[in-house]
Amino acid sequence: MNLTGNLLIGAQDMRATAGTMQALNPATNLYFAPDFAFGGIEEVDRAAQLADEAFDSYNDTSLPVRAAFLERIADGLDANAAALAQRAALETGLPAAQLEAEAAKAATQFRQFATVVRQGRFRQATIDPAQPERQPRPRMDHRMQKIGLGPIAIFGASNFPISYSVAGGDTASALAAGCPVILKAHNAHPGASEIMGRVIQQAVKDSGLHEGVFSLLRGDGNAIGEALVDHPLVKGVTFTGSEAGGMALFRRAQQRPDPIPVFTEMTSVNPTFVLPTALVSRGSEIGDGFAERMLVNVGQACLKPAILLAIDGLGYSELKEALIARINAMPSRTMLTPGINMAYRKNVARQLAAGAKKIAAGGHPHSEWDGQSYLFEVDGSRLLEEPALSEEVFGPAALLVRVRDDEQLIALARQFRGQLSATMHIERADHALAARLLPVLQRRTGRIVINAFAHPQEVSYASIHGGPFPASSDSRFTSVGMSAIERFLRPVCYQGFPDALLPEALRHDNPSGLWRLVDGEPSKA
Repeated sequence: MNLTGNLLIGAQDMRATAGTMQALNPATNLYFAPDFAFGGIEEVDRAAQLADEAFDSYNDTSLPVRAAFLERIADGLDANAAALAQRAALETGLPAAQLEAEAAKAATQFRQFATVVRQGRFRQATIDPAQPERQPRPRMDHRMQKIGLGPIAIFGASNFPISYSVAGGDTASALAAGCPVILKAHNAHPGASEIMGRVIQQAVKDSGLHEGVFSLLRGDGNAIGEALVDHPLVKGVTFTGSEAGGMALFRRAQQRPDPIPVFTEMTSVNPTFVLPTALVSRGSEIGDGFAERMLVNVGQACLKPAILLAIDGLGYSELKEALIARINAMPSRTMLTPGINMAYRKNVARQLAAGAKKIAAGGHPHSEWDGQSYLFEVDGSRLLEEPALSEEVFGPAALLVRVRDDEQLIALARQFRGQLSATMHIERADHALAARLLPVLQRRTGRIVINAFAHPQEVSYASIHGGPFPASSDSRFTSVGMSAIERFLRPVCYQGFPDALLPEALRHDNPSGLWRLVDGEPSKA
């Protein structure tokens, strides 16, 4: 696929109106062609107008047509997987083989959401039939289904340049819900973004859909993102990134004349608790596994296990030595962007200033944007005194916490803010302590893992990737998994409608054969 660097606004290629940029290869620190266009407020308005024009017809597409559209996107991603991975590798420094796997994951997500659409359960079709003889007052016929919110602005993420970017789960779930998407591509991987954008643009055309179902924008600085959040035709926003960035968008959206939801995935340290019997029986194994998962993607993963807590006693030294060995042996590796690298160095210095002791370090950087791996250690009492030590360090660093006893372990768990995940390593003899820890963790996270690690996460019907603030801005929803579609839906009740005017999911003869709730009971009738 030839890259033009143009913006994709509906079916049109648009040249730059607000300057250009080139992609940076962080491994070589060199820029390379082509020039990629920046747009401005006029391009945002054009994309939003098209998305609004597309909404009614797209939201009303039959479930088979919408599912086939999602499958065309998946097929296009598969057909371009090698070129996409190669381009993304140049723009991120990540291995091409890893990125091919990420492209396959992205295609799988679109196929999974195609299945969700065909099943139709996301409509949550509910029927309360008329009861004309009811006393003291008859009941009219009430029918409810969920429809899309409207055009959705999606901010592509930097750390997973395919599966959390243009062709990521946010795009897949919004399109599955019946919402047109305006995608603000991340400037860290503009070429990969264009490849994915053209795949979706072509699928829109091949499916005979309105061109406004998808647009891809790019801009310099914050102006274009702010314009997207401010635009009155945009009805929802997704964002994956820093707490500061996510909350800036969230607050801006609440200050609109018509506030809209902003679904953010922001910060998490994914604490891992090693309970005493598990520590004795497999401390070394847990330490090595923790370090291996922490270092994936050069520590630039939202589910990176970053803080490991264990009670000092038998097995602690084995756990610690396994961590040290793995970290000391790790060569430095290229981080995704200069900005991420500089923030990482700043946060490493913050840990040291807050009282953490450096006990392991990987190989020294060989190029400017390499990230050196670190392991820090701190006593539980120090962590209780200095909450800043439990803040996220985005990159290949972790904190080992030497805990005094069970009571301090519970106290430390209570100190954590909202998390995407939390993990317990346990044996049967640890169940009593685990039972005490469980309700503390349930209040602070969206996913609890036993005897494994938070990363990677399965994309499934039961997946949850969200949690109390600041892990996300709304803990009722997930950004990964099939229920991610629920972010982009709202209920509509149809009262006293003739059958001919009812949406298909609510008609008397149930032409699509959907499961529906009829008078409170599941039914296909």
